[in-house]
Amino acid sequence: MEATIIEAEVIEALRSCFDPEIPVNIYELGLIYDVKVDPSGAVGIRMTLTSPSCPAAQSLPAEVQAKTRGVRGVTDVTVDVVWDPPWEPSKMSEAAKLQLGFM
Repeated sequence: MEATIIEAEVIEALRSCFDPEIPVNIYELGLIYDVKVDPSGAVGIRMTLTSPSCPAAQSLPAEVQAKTRGVRGVTDVTVDVVWDPPWEPSKMSEAAKLQLGFM
C-alpha cells in the first residue's frame, strides 16, 4: 500500500483519539506534530501533550500506537513524545478553536 494512503488513514485513526480533559481529538488539538510512513509501512509519529503533567501522559501515547497499528498496511509504529516545541493553543486547527470558544 502506498505511504501517502497509509499516512491519510493513520491521520483519520488519530482523529478518534481524544484528550480526556478536552472534547476535541488530538489531531485537531495540534498534539500530533509529524506522521511519517516509510515504504515498508513503518510509521513514526512525533506528538506532544498539553503539559508534562497531563493525566493522559501514559495512556494517550499507547492509544496513538494501538490505533495506528490497526491501520491496514502499517507494519511497525514508533511514537515519540516530545516537549519542544511546547504545545500551545495556537497549534489547534480552526475547527478546534471554534469548538472550544477560542474564536
